[in-house]
Amino acid sequence: MAETAAGLCRFKANYAVERKIEPFYKGGKAQLDQTGHYLFCVCGTKVNILDVASGALLRSLEQEDQEDITAFDLSPDDEVLVTASRALLLAQWAWREGTVTRLWKAIHTAPVASMAFDATSTLLATGGCDGAVRVWDIVQHYGTHHFRGSPGVVHLVAFHPDPTRLLLFSSAVDTSIRVWSLQDRSCLAVLTAHYSAVTSLSFSEGGHTMLSSGRDKICIVWDLQSYQTTRTVPVFESVEASVLLPEQPAPALGVKSSGLHFLTAGDQGILRVWEAASGQCVYTQPQMPGLRQELTHCTLARAADLLLTVTADHNLLLYEAHSLQLQKQFAGYSEEVLDVRFLGPSDSHIVVASNSPCLKVFELQTLACQILHGHTDIVLALDVFRKGWLFASCAKDQSIRIWKMNKAGQVACVAQGSGHTHSVGTICCSRLKESFLVTGSQDCTVKLWPLPEALLSKNTAADSGPMLLQAQTTQRCHDKDINSLAVSPNDKLLATGSQDRTAKLWALPQCQLLGVFTGHRRGLWNVQFSPTDQVLATASADGTIKLWALQDFSCLKTFEGHDASVLKVAFVSRGSQLLSSGSDGLLKLWTIKSNECVRTLDAHEDKVWGLHCSQLDDHAITGGSDSRIILWKDVTEAEQAEEQAKREEQVIKQQELDNLLHEKRYLRALGLAISLDRPHTVLTVIQAIRRDPEACEKLEATVLRLRRDQKEALLRFCVTWNTNSRHCHEAQAVLGVLLRHEAPEELLAYDGVRGSLEALLPYTERHFQRLSRTLQAATFLDFLWHNMKLSPRPAAAPPAL
Repeated sequence: MAETAAGLCRFKANYAVERKIEPFYKGGKAQLDQTGHYLFCVCGTKVNILDVASGALLRSLEQEDQEDITAFDLSPDDEVLVTASRALLLAQWAWREGTVTRLWKAIHTAPVASMAFDATSTLLATGGCDGAVRVWDIVQHYGTHHFRGSPGVVHLVAFHPDPTRLLLFSSAVDTSIRVWSLQDRSCLAVLTAHYSAVTSLSFSEGGHTMLSSGRDKICIVWDLQSYQTTRTVPVFESVEASVLLPEQPAPALGVKSSGLHFLTAGDQGILRVWEAASGQCVYTQPQMPGLRQELTHCTLARAADLLLTVTADHNLLLYEAHSLQLQKQFAGYSEEVLDVRFLGPSDSHIVVASNSPCLKVFELQTLACQILHGHTDIVLALDVFRKGWLFASCAKDQSIRIWKMNKAGQVACVAQGSGHTHSVGTICCSRLKESFLVTGSQDCTVKLWPLPEALLSKNTAADSGPMLLQAQTTQRCHDKDINSLAVSPNDKLLATGSQDRTAKLWALPQCQLLGVFTGHRRGLWNVQFSPTDQVLATASADGTIKLWALQDFSCLKTFEGHDASVLKVAFVSRGSQLLSSGSDGLLKLWTIKSNECVRTLDAHEDKVWGLHCSQLDDHAITGGSDSRIILWKDVTEAEQAEEQAKREEQVIKQQELDNLLHEKRYLRALGLAISLDRPHTVLTVIQAIRRDPEACEKLEATVLRLRRDQKEALLRFCVTWNTNSRHCHEAQAVLGVLLRHEAPEELLAYDGVRGSLEALLPYTERHFQRLSRTLQAATFLDFLWHNMKLSPRPAAAPPAL
């Protein structure tokens, strides 16, 4: 049957990378420009610039030293970006063009930890790990101030918003805030009220009030005339960032008066708005379901009315500032991608499970991201029902969830269930229709969960909350962890793969054991049913893939080629080929009939845990431990069409070449042969010219009328011909024409002429010696011939009369 199926479909020969989703933010500062159109964030040695509207990465800025970026800041006029690296170099960028306009030494004796521009975009302050604060004039390009006195790392610097006051604020590890006067070059005041690290400073619009926040769970309002505390507000959480809101009413945030209000972000993972005068919390953001994610950063773009927050797992959330309505979500870093699946009837989206309790849904066209909350521990596996609207997830929190995507692409949790006593490591949905799902756990059991009919109803309210799932069947299947499950295309069989080195076949829905597949030397990572044959594929940590017959449980084929564990396997080309991924970071395409690996794809740098093929079988998606998600496209047809077009073009050009030679139009024939880049074809043309009665003149006329690039190609071909004694005469003839008629200066200007001459010399010398020996031998033979001539025999005497 496999051979019949293979005959009805074409074999795949290659996949090409169509798109990559890679990390663009790994922690640290993130900043919006004043218009809210661009997002700047740090990722190792680069500062990445994203287009907020599309989520596309526009540009990556990396200093020449290729060291990690320790700090950066964008000027208030959005014109200048300055970055600092571990190599103690500061770079000033024209970021729209992606070019460095100035590079200078930071003079700090340790890396720069913080930096900030003043309101005029002319002064830049840098705070170092050496406890020093320096001020630079960006326009005139010189250092203006050097302030000492801060113990340890200066992790916070900020200018007063009124440039006429010439004040600079800094904070170091001693929990105090220092006020520096640029005019007097001295420390005006040391503000000591915090008992833990100060995490942020923000100023009122008039510049008379400053708000400071810290990890001591308080926010302090300061009077900048007297440098005294006017209010201490306990916020009951370790605050990572606080922002003073515009002094105008915002009913959606509980701001009913024009007094001083501020917003806090911290370890509780929610945004809260506080009234400074009373110290009361007037607004609390609704808590997301699932595990609470600490907020590590918060910044306000006043002109754009946008608020940017960053979570501890590197997700960036963009809110409308006056209402805190979520506008955009960006997944900056997925860490280790554990599973990935196509979503939607036309595979328009993908869902990603990474080393996080949150799921991420990407629209493939725009890469718009939606972050799903619900699980309270790391999500381990995913699977999608046949139509693509429903998908299921399982996690270390011993629970499963079913999610539903609407036609607008929005995803919500519609059902949840629990019952396993250990982590749920694998999940599989029914194939024929949306009727049940099966889960496997570290507790060595398998559970079958029927889907309630109400779940599939179109009238189910989206905000009615998740339904509860009840397990119908529970079966202990293996002696060790169950790593993989697969439901047959007709929903009647279940295959399980375990760490105990066996796979087992079960009858559904009662989970009755039908047989055991034994033969792998190490644990199994994945099992898959063939879509067309009664065959099961298993992928193992022993580096092999095996195909098994469901009739008698015998091993049909073994595929060897991966250097490490095979983690996933999938049938493609209607069951006639296999696509596998492994711990070696490779994808391999196998043809079942011939048992050979027809292509190895190398784009990941670590284990490839996730592999899924689209419904049309023309795309594949992979995710790995290198935090990369790669969309692959089947380019077999495109490559075959391109190859066919090349062959047709070659046939046409060959016919044209034959016609030109027949008509003795040698110049066009030689130019065409050179354009084909085929030395043997060019040799044929040269030989045809040399067969002409006026060969010498015609060869000279033809070669000298060639363009320079054609002469360079001809010289390269001569090197190849000259290595063979049968073709050396043509090479020497062409070389003779060039040497006689081209000036030495022109020849030396040819591309690669030195290498060509070095290759020509030894063979030319050898041919010369061979011809000299032949000439000597011919001369000697001629000499022998003349000296060996016998004298004429004497005439016979006449007979006697």
